[in-house]
Amino acid sequence: MKRLIRRPLLEARMSGTFKSNDVQVSEILRQIADGEVQLPDFQRGWVWDDYRIRSLIASIMNAYPVGALMFLEYGGDTVRFKYRPFTGSDADCAPEQLVLDGQQRLTSIFNALYCKTPVPTRNEKGQAIDRYYYLDIRKSLDVSVDKVDAIVAVPEDRKIRSDFGRTIDLDVSEPEKEYEHLLFPLNIVFDNMAWINWMNGCRSHYGYNPKLMQLLDEFQAQVLIAIQQYKVPVIQLAKETPKEAVCQVFENVNTGGVSLTVFELVTASFAADDYDLRGDWEGRGKNLGRRERMRRIERSLLGGVTATDFLTSLTLLTRYRAWVKKGTAVSCKKKDVLSISLDDYTSNADELEQAFIAASRFLNEQRVFTIRDLPYSSQLIPLSALFALLGSRAQDSTVKSKLTRWYWCGVLGEMYGGANETRYAADVTGVMAWLDGGNEPDTVARAYFQPTRLLTLQTRQSAAYKGIMALILRHGAVDFMTGQAMDFVNFTEQSVDIHHIFPAAYCQKMGYDRRQWNSIVNKTAITAHTNRVVGGTAPSSYMGKIERDGHVTREDLDRFLTTHLVDVDAMRQDDFRSYFVERAKALLGLISDAMGKTVTNRAGDDVLALFGASLE
Repeated sequence: MKRLIRRPLLEARMSGTFKSNDVQVSEILRQIADGEVQLPDFQRGWVWDDYRIRSLIASIMNAYPVGALMFLEYGGDTVRFKYRPFTGSDADCAPEQLVLDGQQRLTSIFNALYCKTPVPTRNEKGQAIDRYYYLDIRKSLDVSVDKVDAIVAVPEDRKIRSDFGRTIDLDVSEPEKEYEHLLFPLNIVFDNMAWINWMNGCRSHYGYNPKLMQLLDEFQAQVLIAIQQYKVPVIQLAKETPKEAVCQVFENVNTGGVSLTVFELVTASFAADDYDLRGDWEGRGKNLGRRERMRRIERSLLGGVTATDFLTSLTLLTRYRAWVKKGTAVSCKKKDVLSISLDDYTSNADELEQAFIAASRFLNEQRVFTIRDLPYSSQLIPLSALFALLGSRAQDSTVKSKLTRWYWCGVLGEMYGGANETRYAADVTGVMAWLDGGNEPDTVARAYFQPTRLLTLQTRQSAAYKGIMALILRHGAVDFMTGQAMDFVNFTEQSVDIHHIFPAAYCQKMGYDRRQWNSIVNKTAITAHTNRVVGGTAPSSYMGKIERDGHVTREDLDRFLTTHLVDVDAMRQDDFRSYFVERAKALLGLISDAMGKTVTNRAGDDVLALFGASLE
């Protein structure tokens, strides 16, 4: 759209790399038809429903604003997107402008008011239909009629039927029938010669008719000319605009379609080099993409990994390697992800895919088995980059020990709950330096677990809650009744879930503080069958029932329960206070070991001070 940029912009507003100017819709539609204005590849196909299209046309007829459009000048070095013409355009050329915001509005206007083919749209049920749009000349001039009601949509054969198609209620399949009903075809409104011929044909059809002549003259002056002169504000971004700015701008203005992601922009960039990034990630035909290959790995925790997560991890990997060679900064912010090259991707994607799988298996070793129980999916991003960088070295005992400690510090210190790009980079560089004899990485050094946090861990929504449950399993917890280890097979096949040790119904009956009995201190993982046996009775009651029914001996039951870090004697005496304090001490000891730092003294005096008084 160089014409728009080169013309004098007397009212234009200049600011850095963009211009804003009111432009006639007729000029934009011509440029769409000629291929001067096209869409970037990341813009998905979008179809507005019939009523929304008619409402848009009515707004133009009323000279109401329909919102600003945003274009990007094509041909810059920083932004190279594959492009495609608008639906309805058969242009086969490079564009001068790409539409960043306004795809749906322009597609609807272009198809309804410019193209000679029927408009693809949808009815009120969401079903795909094709329509032509007409203006009822009389209604369009009647100020008492809503302009939407003056717009008539007809099927592709230009006949409206009822009674299951047996009755034709309106037929405008020929110009003479259009004249007869005084219905003006809207797809010639910007074709001067065509609408002049239509008006002349209409006059000839009725012969000498002064009232009709006046009606057509008013229609031409008040409606057709008004539509032709309609303008919209166009913001034009210069071709020097950075890619991350394009992404941010699109996110800020996009209100009608699919939100743009970093992946969409990188996909469009790679497409300019004839590389199908979406196909590589989602699959091509019968060939599985990376996403599905990672999900199908046994015990995979990678079902929630997004394309942007993968690209962010790949950016960490490539930036770290560049830092080692050239000393450049390690960063994975949006602008860094957007700047990765096709060579960066193709050279590292296979290796990173395997690293994500290795990270998933590492988490299985930590007794995290399901996506629901994964404390932080975001921590997979630096963890996978680390596995790629370490390769076989990640299996060394000393290396894995430090990786494990870093992981648990991140989870139990709840370090990955906010914006994490800076932490990703700091952890990858910090962990790698730590493994080579350097100082502890920031996540390890700063992680802290406040003992009173145990009281507030009530649901799975907390990463620390999920993490502590995994630590209990890792410690060797077995099922109360069967003594089976909580490995992946039993965890999934036996429907293991988190339940109260002192049952909720019993605690409510006894009037215990909900903050205590519903906290993680009073919860553990057991099978669905065992939970049904436990029921809502006191521990001494359900333990006796388990023994009497011959499920397990008293000695074995005590041994099984001990693996859950509970005081069995306190449970047999239904002594909730002693049980609670001792379990809190045991969990804090487990947390201390995992984080490699003391969160409470081993004597537990501070635990008694924190919890004991509230249990009196």
